[in-house]
Amino acid sequence: MGKTYKNFLRNIKRKFFTKIDSYMQKEFYHGSCHSYSQCGEDMIIRFAFNAMGICEPSFLDIGAHHPFYLSNTAHFYMSGSRGVNIEANPQLLQDFRKYRPHDVNLNLGIMDEPSCSTFYIMDPPYMSTFSKEEAEDLINTHGYKIVETIDIQASTVTDIVDKYFSGGKPQFLSLDVEGYDEKIIRSIDFDRWSPIIICCETVSFAMKGKSEKNYSIMEFLKSSGYMVYGDTNINTIFVREDVWNSR
Repeated sequence: MGKTYKNFLRNIKRKFFTKIDSYMQKEFYHGSCHSYSQCGEDMIIRFAFNAMGICEPSFLDIGAHHPFYLSNTAHFYMSGSRGVNIEANPQLLQDFRKYRPHDVNLNLGIMDEPSCSTFYIMDPPYMSTFSKEEAEDLINTHGYKIVETIDIQASTVTDIVDKYFSGGKPQFLSLDVEGYDEKIIRSIDFDRWSPIIICCETVSFAMKGKSEKNYSIMEFLKSSGYMVYGDTNINTIFVREDVWNSR
């Protein structure tokens, strides 16, 4: 076999496998397995939505913190989903307006009732909270510092859903608000709106020692028609049992 013919076959083989590799990346890998969440929660949620035939779920992200870093909704935004991000720290919200312009990005707090409340901006900023008790515990137990306190207008989940989802309802709720997760969960009128999937923090923060699991949130959501679909210890992922069983 001549050298020229061998080179010809080698080039054909290279082109063939390049096309196959390109096809594999496009069909199976492109944008499909990049997690932005703290412990891969978005990939678990993606799998659940896919199983229910929902490709681009709408979302409400409360305590959004950052458009990509430790975000439970960034993967869905990058995949075509749109929603509402709520962040009480005005400095953190600037990046949302820059990098996630197709979402609605609100500088608000979420509470169990409308109010103007004191917000404690902590160092690190992802531990910021409306809870004075939580802020004091972070200082006394973990050595964190309060950088600034500001007054922020707080709304309710119901008001946000009614105002920004135009009659539709967000299918995915991501919730991470230090010290207020359970109050917000219990304030939701599940007869009016039940997100298909809820991801919320269900463990107390602890740099050292053992964190405590908040089983109260878990039992409340189970009694409201949800099942535990996944748990990363830090966050628990709940799926509406009736929607899951009807797939």
